[in-house]
This record gives sequence, C-alpha cells and structure tokens, in this order.
Amino acid sequence: MFWKRQKKPTLTLFFATDVHGSTICWKKFINAAKFYNADVLILGGDMTGKALVPIVRQNGDRYRVTFLEQEFTVEGQEALEEMKQKITNRGYYPYVTTPDEIQTFQENPEMVNALFKQEVMKRLEEWLAYADKKLAQMGIPCYVAPGNDDFFEIDELIRASRHVCLADGEVVELSAYHEMVSSGWSNRTPWRTFREADEEELRRRYEDMIRRMKRPETGVFNFHVPPYRSTLDEAPELTEDLQPRYAGRALVPVGSTATREVIETYQPLLGLFGHIHEARGVIRIGRTLCINPGSAYEQGRLLGALVTLAPDRVKHYVLTMG
Repeated sequence: MFWKRQKKPTLTLFFATDVHGSTICWKKFINAAKFYNADVLILGGDMTGKALVPIVRQNGDRYRVTFLEQEFTVEGQEALEEMKQKITNRGYYPYVTTPDEIQTFQENPEMVNALFKQEVMKRLEEWLAYADKKLAQMGIPCYVAPGNDDFFEIDELIRASRHVCLADGEVVELSAYHEMVSSGWSNRTPWRTFREADEEELRRRYEDMIRRMKRPETGVFNFHVPPYRSTLDEAPELTEDLQPRYAGRALVPVGSTATREVIETYQPLLGLFGHIHEARGVIRIGRTLCINPGSAYEQGRLLGALVTLAPDRVKHYVLTMG
C-alpha cells in the first residue's frame, strides 16, 4: 500500500504502544487520528493479549469467572455479555466453557495453546475490519510493528488489511522530509517471548533499515525496546522466580544497548519506544527526542504521544491520556 507524501512543512503523528489485546484501547487509538487532528497513526509493539479467561457455566444461566484475582458469579445473558465485554476491554480473551471442558484442557495443555491462538487471531481480524472502515473515511495512514509478545502468524493478517500497514523492518516515507524505521523486536527477556534477539542481532536489524534511509538525521526510529539506561527502560527488579523485588519499588534498567548505540550514532529527530509500561516519560539523547508514552491497557486507558515535526526539528510534543 502506498500513501501520498505529506507536502505541508509540518507532520503531526500520534503514537501509542502496548495495547495488549484491549479492544477499547485499539478503538481509541484508531479514533485518535480525528480527535487529535493527526496526519499519521503509529502503533508500537505488543498488539495482542496475554491470556484466556474461562467463564465456566454452572447451572442454567449461572456462570463463574475468576478475573484479575477476583471471583465473580454471573447470572443471565445480559450479565454474561457485560462480563465478556469487561474482559475484552482489559485485553484478555473471554471463553465460555464447562467444568468438563476445563478438565480436558488441564489434561491437554496443547489444546489451550491452540484455542488461545484462535481467539487472538479472531480479535485481530475484528480490529482490522474496524480500522479499515474508520481509516477509509479519514484517509489517514496507520503503521504497526508487532512486538516481542506477538506471535508471527499475525503478520500475514495485518498484510491483508487495506489501511493498516505492517511497518516492521521497513523504511516508510511519512512525509517529504521524514522517514521512519520500525522494529518490534526486543533484547532478551526472562519470559523468552517470540521476537527476542541478542544485542548484536538487534544492532544488525537496526542497521539494515537505517542504511536504506536517505536522511536518518531527520528520521523517526520506532523501536519497541527503549535505550539502555535512558529512564524510559526502568522496570521492577525481579527475583529468581520472576516476582517483583521489594514489592516493585526497586527499579533497574532493562533496555537495549543496541537501541542506545544507534540513537547516539545517527541522532534522528525522534525516537518512539514502548515495552516498559511503567516507564512513561520523555528525554533527550543528544539531539534526539526520545518518548515512551507507557501503557495502561488493563485500565482501558490509552496513553499516547502527539508529536509535530518540522522538516529539521521536533516542533511540539505532548503526552496524552484518554
């Protein structure tokens, strides 16, 4: 898909990241273009959710569900639909089931993995249909780069979209003055997710894109993992069993040295990052404005950044919440 380059001297982009399956956050993201009068929509990595939530039928129209460490009893079809919507908006995948089927899943964990993937793909299809309808009316381009938590099968689904463009690994002309390179990959994590790499491989991925840019110094680097020791990468320190140390009050840098190196070397106008939900903030590394808008997807809130670029500088930026 090709979009006409913006000919006006400024370009306003809206960036959000780490929506993790939250339908309400996705809809807010798509509608942000009109709300903020943006020229371009950019979504960072981690589009998909993390887990199924079983809603277990009891007797008649009564259901039991454990969600966000609370147990609920739901009665009636209307209440069931409300619970399903609540789960969906917070980024999880509701699945109505029975005690017998739960037992079968416990005995056959591969069935759970297949069901989870099926539900992820189903929701993403719904998201892309919604985006295609809305963006066709707006005439605004939308670029996404799946993150380390996103399995690879979703890429083909995105490629089939008419208005949502898969930007990972690509050089995209945002305007007559600005190009963007995107990568949803991260450095190694304790969870061994889908799109992880050693720092050396990350650097190669970045360099492969950057060398195809005409002017990296006026470009946008949209990389899922933030630069190391940038404050945009501070996450709770974990114990050996992956629990937050000191109740999450001890923070450590977990960003990428490769990301920091290419920012320092090429000094683009703008760096857009995510991955670390708690590390919302803005800093400069040399002349490069670096932004991590953070993520509050479980609360149904879309955190974002609205940035206006002049041909050779960042003219204005603001962090948003809605």
